Amino acid sequence: MRKILVLGAGKSTSYLLDYFLEKSESEKIRITIGDLHPEAIAPHIRNHHACEVVSLDIFEEASRLQLIYQSDIVVSMLPASLHYIIAKDCLIKGKHLVTASYISSELKKLSKDVEHKGLIFMNEIGLDPGIDHMSAMQVIDRIRNQGGKMILFESFTGGLVAPESDNNLWNYKFTWNPRNVVLAGQGGTAKFIQEGTYKYIPYHRLFRRTEFFDIEGYGRFEGYANRDSLNYREAYGLKDVLTLYRGTLRRVGFSKAWNLFVQLGMTDDSYIVENSEGMSYRDFTNLFLPYSPTDSVELKLRHYLKIDQDDIMWEKLLELDLFNPEKTVPLENATPAQMLQYILESCWTLSDTDKDMIVMYHKFGYELDGEKYQIDSNMAVIGENRTHTAMAKTVGLPVAMATLAILNKKITTPGVQIPLKSEVYEPILSELKSYGIAFKEYEVPYLGYNPETFIV
Repeated sequence: MRKILVLGAGKSTSYLLDYFLEKSESEKIRITIGDLHPEAIAPHIRNHHACEVVSLDIFEEASRLQLIYQSDIVVSMLPASLHYIIAKDCLIKGKHLVTASYISSELKKLSKDVEHKGLIFMNEIGLDPGIDHMSAMQVIDRIRNQGGKMILFESFTGGLVAPESDNNLWNYKFTWNPRNVVLAGQGGTAKFIQEGTYKYIPYHRLFRRTEFFDIEGYGRFEGYANRDSLNYREAYGLKDVLTLYRGTLRRVGFSKAWNLFVQLGMTDDSYIVENSEGMSYRDFTNLFLPYSPTDSVELKLRHYLKIDQDDIMWEKLLELDLFNPEKTVPLENATPAQMLQYILESCWTLSDTDKDMIVMYHKFGYELDGEKYQIDSNMAVIGENRTHTAMAKTVGLPVAMATLAILNKKITTPGVQIPLKSEVYEPILSELKSYGIAFKEYEVPYLGYNPETFIV
């Protein structure tokens, strides 16, 4: 009986755990789940004959090491900052490791030791990063095998609310870590290449530089740039590409409205608000506005941001109850970003019957025999409910599939890596189709970079 240790059982693990347990007999596997709050794990998982659930504080070294020693492979669904701790333990105990998170600089330093021991530390095997890598490399490799030369690659992913559950003016609800949404784009200038020219977008302009996309059957979306689109240039083999641009998808109008929070300073996470605990939504909003002994908070904000009373932007702010003097933020020593997150979670949390949606879009431009061609590829997945979300499905299933592929020696290349090789992406993308996660491809006239698709 082969043993899989899953560390962390948060929102993205519902499909991951179901997949393992459904395969437990045919694959002869047993699952151990280590989590700080095991009581929160669904009863059908806790009580499954092939599953053991244990209470684990990840910082209790002895307990952690014992669980890792008893396993054949470790799946870490912990926060990304904790993966390095697990990775060092897996290296010491000689165990394979799978995560859905970006590879950290600390983790990269372990690569030689991991290779020397013949271990596989597979990272970035969730949605984005993950399915985006695999689906992109499958098409890029195919183009190259045909003799084509890549000249353009754009990739956008969005975690959104499904059309049938889209019932607020923002056309958005939280489908993953709300903190990451509030802090999106911070920590550095967005950088990318367009038509051979490096481009940079500072944070205060990020949400006013958006590109439009039409996805058949799902309507129109907008995308804003990720922080560093150039990070995968070498990994994808795109060092000579003329356009390389990666970003995040939202419904049209979201970015313009979100920019209001950026301009006010509500997304700042660098300082503590005095007396944050018990502060009303109205007083929180007033923190960022000029003093006036006569004007109301509403009037000051409209003047400050130049919003007319009949503007949809104003309606969006009213919908969040930002001017309510009765509602309060129960957070002590909180940053503006943390306070904004609390307010938004009260409005944008999925209800039990809400469904979320994942949308991914790729654009490939290439030259072949002196002609330019373009392939547009997109994927849309609708969740089932608040627990079995499209986000959990698209993050958890690739992780689970990669884990079994490593156990079954179908993935054999050792080292700290991401899923860019055909031995990884071919079988996983093929199996994902059986779960309704598939891409539609369209051959379209080559457009290249079209400045008219951007609003500034």
